[in-house]
Amino acid sequence: MIAAAVLDLSPGTGLVLDGTEWTVERREPHLGRVQLVKDDGTRERMTFRFLANHPQCRPPSRTSAAGADRGRQRKASEDLTAGRLELTELRMAHLLEVATGFRSGDPFHPGPGEPRAEYDPATTTLTERRHAKVAELAALDPVHAKLLGLGSVGYRTLIRWENARRRFGLVGCADDRWLRRSGGTRVVSAQVREAVLAVCEDRQDRLAVLAVCEETKRMAKVSMRTKDRMIRQYLREEFGPETKVPSYDTLRRLWREWFGPGGARQRYARSADLPESQGHVLVHRPGQVVALDTTVLPVMVREHVFGDPVKMHLTLALDVCTHSLVAFRLTLVSDTSVDVAMVLRDVTMPLPMRADWGEGLEWPYPGLPAAVVAEFAGHAVASLPFFTPETVTTDHGSVYRNHHLVEVERVLGCQVLPARVLRPTDKAAVERAFGVIRQLLFEHLVGYTGVDVADRGADPAADAALTADQLEHLIATWIVGVWQKRKLGEYAPAWDPDGSHSPNSLFAASFAQTGFAMDIPSPELFYELLPTHYVRIDTRRGVKIRGLWYDDPEVLRDYRGELSTRGGKHKGKWLIRRDPRDRRQVFFQDPLSHAWHPLPWTGMPQAGQMPAFGDARASALLAKAAAAGLKPQTDAELLPVLLELIGSHIPVSQWPTQLKKSQRTEHARETHQAKAAQADRPPDRAAPARSADPAPAAAAGKETATVLSWPGLAHQTQEAVTGERRQRREAVRPDPVPPPELGHSFRARSVFVLPEDDLEEDRGGPDDAG
Repeated sequence: MIAAAVLDLSPGTGLVLDGTEWTVERREPHLGRVQLVKDDGTRERMTFRFLANHPQCRPPSRTSAAGADRGRQRKASEDLTAGRLELTELRMAHLLEVATGFRSGDPFHPGPGEPRAEYDPATTTLTERRHAKVAELAALDPVHAKLLGLGSVGYRTLIRWENARRRFGLVGCADDRWLRRSGGTRVVSAQVREAVLAVCEDRQDRLAVLAVCEETKRMAKVSMRTKDRMIRQYLREEFGPETKVPSYDTLRRLWREWFGPGGARQRYARSADLPESQGHVLVHRPGQVVALDTTVLPVMVREHVFGDPVKMHLTLALDVCTHSLVAFRLTLVSDTSVDVAMVLRDVTMPLPMRADWGEGLEWPYPGLPAAVVAEFAGHAVASLPFFTPETVTTDHGSVYRNHHLVEVERVLGCQVLPARVLRPTDKAAVERAFGVIRQLLFEHLVGYTGVDVADRGADPAADAALTADQLEHLIATWIVGVWQKRKLGEYAPAWDPDGSHSPNSLFAASFAQTGFAMDIPSPELFYELLPTHYVRIDTRRGVKIRGLWYDDPEVLRDYRGELSTRGGKHKGKWLIRRDPRDRRQVFFQDPLSHAWHPLPWTGMPQAGQMPAFGDARASALLAKAAAAGLKPQTDAELLPVLLELIGSHIPVSQWPTQLKKSQRTEHARETHQAKAAQADRPPDRAAPARSADPAPAAAAGKETATVLSWPGLAHQTQEAVTGERRQRREAVRPDPVPPPELGHSFRARSVFVLPEDDLEEDRGGPDDAG
């Protein structure tokens, strides 16, 4: 504890009383009073007791700042380095032993052998104890005493240290040389400052400023010696050769104080000075900034179709304020704009509790009971924040810069803001999260590949044991059970930098600071985030989306050949939504009921289920058909080409040996994409008659794309082939009628019998009479 400053009442010293400055003119200690005088000659007599107890009585700044502390703030023990602080505490222990006989200064907590005979307050005086301490310190080895800061300690030195300790506390025992005054800002003339700024600033007119404006920003990086020469040249030519210029060391320190060390690369420094990169964003609430990035998963997993080891891509959404992993997604192929849209959709929706999750992983945040959230969400909610993001920070990949994602921004009400060029620090939080997850989770899994090929194991592909679904469940459980409860280190909030916080505690604290808007979107948001197509409905064939025809007689019954009531750019056209991950169907919204209905591909067989395929497979289908010279009238004629592409013409027994690994991986990717699309879709509320699957309604909700092994996919494809052949046979005309026997017409009817009309004509009609 720092003691209060001693009030100096010596004649001639200053004193501030109630904001007015006085000067001590005369002191009368025998009467216990002092006479003060102001600059205008006014005199007042006041007692020592009155001045000592007056709350607005203090020494003036010019008096209190005298000595080593003049012109700077009061020194504190926090200014000492770790080594100097230990030496200061050692000095204070010696002073406390002299004053009280105990190094701790507390008689109720004595140390071993305390108090010593020469320092016992009951038998010695203060003067004797001081002389004993001087003798004790003088007996130390001179080298050791110097290292401990106790060399050349005399009787008056102890008195000076004691006075400083009583006045300033622990820091009073420190040597003034340990807290030497820093140099501060160098004082230079206005001409020198203008010269330095002229070298650093970026102006447009080279001729007006002698080409000094772009020397350090537009040309290659130069040393400080070159900058010193430029400053001197500018001073000489602008203010004359007689202008005084500081030394090189002064200019170097000025440059470092004003503009920093200058360790950045030239192109990085230029990109930081672009107009769009100006300013600083202070993140102070959840959802204000969400960092989004994708990386290759450093763990080999087994895909669920053939069981081959493959690598997956991990997409993370990290809330920058609370460092919560609010959403993630695993894909067998590189993520697309639809995957990014679904990740943003996951950010806005509460995470459902899973079957094996206990109560410890349920919604824990105070201020909003879990029962209330579950009532609005329709299911039990896990302990993971959800909100509508305001700004989403990404890199400059094409997946984040397309028209589809612009529409997703409009629907969600957020803004996708790419990071500055050559500025990876704009999303450093999510980059750091990838490394932390790798250390805390991925390194403990079988099939870990490491971050470099040289550090890879002998055969990580053979070690792979987890399937894609198992790994997805493991990551989700780890995020809710470990990451959200993990103590943050350097990411502590600005309002409590020394506190202990986790992502969950920071999100709970935001409830009291900024509140929480529980806005749970409807399940139909899935359709709003899909790519759009504006087409006309053909009377016979339905709608055509990217070369494939889709139709449902029941859904489009009232709209065939009709124009939409839509106006504007797409006047008279109908809006169709397409999921690029699963091209077996598209989605149509009924204009009357506003319900979404799937429109199956017209090439889909009536019996069995068509194998999953996406945009890439559909494009390959059309390209191969065009190269073969086919001009099909219906998509049913394209089905054999598609089945040939996906290898379904190969017998089941030959699949593992005939298909290449790349072909099997393609099949697994398409099945995984179709499964993800099926999981993202809300429950089908349409009538069973409008479903693409003729199975009963109880089986309509099952995931048709979930296949655990390659024989299941082979059986599925075989059923598709059988259904396609049956459809062709049914499309042929029934059994033809045999021709009549020879002479049948003569036997059935005589050629000499005239028709009845001719007989009536010969007899004449009623009008011929008379």
